[in-house]
Amino acid sequence: MTTTAVSTPTTRDDRSAFVRTLRELALSGLRRMYRPEAELFAFRLRRADPEPVLEGLSYRYTAIALVGLATVGDEVARDVLGGKAPGHLAARLVADLDRMDDVGERALTLWACRALGHEGAAAALDALRRAEPAVCACPTVELAWCLTALTLNGQVADAPTAHAVAERLMASFRPGADLFTHRPAGTPPQRLRGHVACFADLVYPIQALAHYHRATGSERAIDLARRCAERMVRMQGPAGQWWWHHDVRTGQVIEGYPVYSVHQDAMAPMALFDLADACGRDHRAAVERGLDWLYHAPEIDGSLVDRDAGVIWRKVARRERGKLTRTVRALATCVHPALRPPSLFPPKAIDWESRPYHMGWILYAWRNQG
Repeated sequence: MTTTAVSTPTTRDDRSAFVRTLRELALSGLRRMYRPEAELFAFRLRRADPEPVLEGLSYRYTAIALVGLATVGDEVARDVLGGKAPGHLAARLVADLDRMDDVGERALTLWACRALGHEGAAAALDALRRAEPAVCACPTVELAWCLTALTLNGQVADAPTAHAVAERLMASFRPGADLFTHRPAGTPPQRLRGHVACFADLVYPIQALAHYHRATGSERAIDLARRCAERMVRMQGPAGQWWWHHDVRTGQVIEGYPVYSVHQDAMAPMALFDLADACGRDHRAAVERGLDWLYHAPEIDGSLVDRDAGVIWRKVARRERGKLTRTVRALATCVHPALRPPSLFPPKAIDWESRPYHMGWILYAWRNQG
């Protein structure tokens, strides 16, 4: 099986048409990945013969799917969910709040409830408070989700908690590099990888601080969000790749691969669009370069958008066992920031799976675009 070739668009109308295609694939993908017997979304869809198979269940991905479905209207959402209202799934998540493993799942549940206007938001907020996001051990990504959920659409759900979370997130910013650490302030960093931030550690804090600025007017928050976005855009790859691992000491890329489709068509766009909504800073040209890579990735001479299969495949990675290049480069840059051991493994491998959160973020990112 090969990817389907896609001609690179040359006009804004072409890109708008491609965004419509992405949204259609997102809705059909969510339809395929919903598991009605569990009233949750699967963890992933994986290529198999003769048909792709669903694996696992995920509270986290269900909440993100609901955030996306909140943008499309009740009738469309019900079609995706086999006739169920999105609020029904929100209630399902709220009922299981005490069974959720981490603060991120609780934050995403609150986000989904607030996006849907669901009455379960109060219970989700209480559960998030009990998790103590301003002090608990969690990744920066999950801390950012907490702040977005608390300040969504310019409305603060709990001012003391939101301010404390925002302070912790902003304390995780590294001036000079203009990046956020992988583990937030107050959490011990990993000994050999404490200098490594992944692309998600850029995207979600930008988005969260943009929402916090809209809700509170914090100039510090929007300044840090702008600076991180500008660094992210400066480090974008020559074909529009949003690279994976960055050095929080220098702001430089440690290892670019894998390149994930969700970064190209959803996560980078949603963060940069939310930033533009908050302060007017326009990075649409970088968003379009990211889409260009998805149209036709030079590494595979094709596209992860497989229209024949109706799937957007997950990533392009190096052909290597495990995460060898990333591990070696993380260790080398721990010794000295300038060390970059060459990799003998070309980035030619496709990860033949798709996940519901990707589809949800597409719908959210492009809710007012294209």
